[in-house]
Amino acid sequence: MPAVNRFTRYAAIRLGVILLALATLMWYMVGRPGRGTAMMTPPVISADALRAHVRALAGDIGERNVFHPAALARAADYIERQWQAQGYAVNRQSYLVDGVACANIEVARSGAGETVIVGAHYDSVYGSPGANDNASAVAVLLELSRFFAGGPSGVSVARPIRFVAFVNEEPPFFKTPQQGSRVYARACRERGERIRVMISLETMGCFREEPGSQRYPFPFGLFYPRRGNFIAFVSNLRSRGLMREAVAAFRAHTDFPVECCATFACVPGVDWSDHGSFWQEGYRAFMVTDTAPYRYPHYHEGSDTPDKVNYDALARVTSGLCGAVARLASE
Repeated sequence: MPAVNRFTRYAAIRLGVILLALATLMWYMVGRPGRGTAMMTPPVISADALRAHVRALAGDIGERNVFHPAALARAADYIERQWQAQGYAVNRQSYLVDGVACANIEVARSGAGETVIVGAHYDSVYGSPGANDNASAVAVLLELSRFFAGGPSGVSVARPIRFVAFVNEEPPFFKTPQQGSRVYARACRERGERIRVMISLETMGCFREEPGSQRYPFPFGLFYPRRGNFIAFVSNLRSRGLMREAVAAFRAHTDFPVECCATFACVPGVDWSDHGSFWQEGYRAFMVTDTAPYRYPHYHEGSDTPDKVNYDALARVTSGLCGAVARLASE
C-alpha cells in the first residue's frame, strides 16, 4: 500500500475515533435519564405562597446586601420567622464582613446517615431588588421546608435534610472566602460532616415559550431546546449520578419540562452559585435553575421585580422538587 494511502487511512481512523469519543462524552454530559418511580402523590404547592415570599423579600424589603445592611437583616429575620412558624429550631452561622453582621441561616429535619442539604442565597446583587435572583429560589426553599416539616405522609425519608439560606453569594463576595456558602461549606468540612449531596436553588422563576428565548454556552445549544420553558439541573461530572437520580425523581412527580447537564466546572455558568462552594470542599452538589443570564432578560438589573416571576410554573417545579429531595433522602 502506498505510504500516502496508509497515512490517509490511519488519519481517517484516528479522526473517527476522536469523533466517536466526543459524541460519547456529549451523550454522557447531556443525556436525560428516564422517568423514575413516584414515591408519593405530588403535593400541591401554593403559587400564592411563593408570590408572598417573593413580594416580601424583593418588594417590601427590596435590595438586600452588605451595602444595605438593614434590608439584609430584615431578609434574614423574615426567613427565620417563616421557619419558626413551620416548627423548626433555627440556627444562625454569623460572621462580620467589613463590620456588617452577616448570617447563614439553617434548619434541619433529623435522620440517620449522610445529610442532604438544600440551599439558596437570600442576598441580592447591588442595584437590584432580586426577585428572580434570588427571592424566587428562597421562596422554593421555604415551601420545600414546609412540606418536609411534619414528615411527608406515606414517604420514608431516612436521611437528615438541612435547609440553608446563604448570605453574600453576589459580587463582590462570589468565589471569595467571604461568600456565605464558602464559610458554611468550609465549616462542614472542618467538622468532618458527611454530606450526601448539596442542592443549590438559583434564579428559578423565568419560563418563556418564544422561539430563541434560551441561549447556551457553545456547543450546548446544539443539544438543548431553543425555548426557555424548562427547569435545568446542572452538575459537575463527579456529581452526575446523584443529579440524574434527582432528575428521574423530579420527572416521576411532575410533567414540568426538565433538562440536565453534567459537565466541566470551567464551562461558563456551571459553577455560578453556592454549589461551587461545596465542590471546593470535595462534596457532591448540583444546581437547579432557569439558567439565569442565558434566559432571563432582567438578570442583575433594577427591573428584576416580583411581577417578572412565573409563580404558577414555579409551583409545579417546587412540587417536583419535593419528590426529588425525598428520593435523595430516602436511601
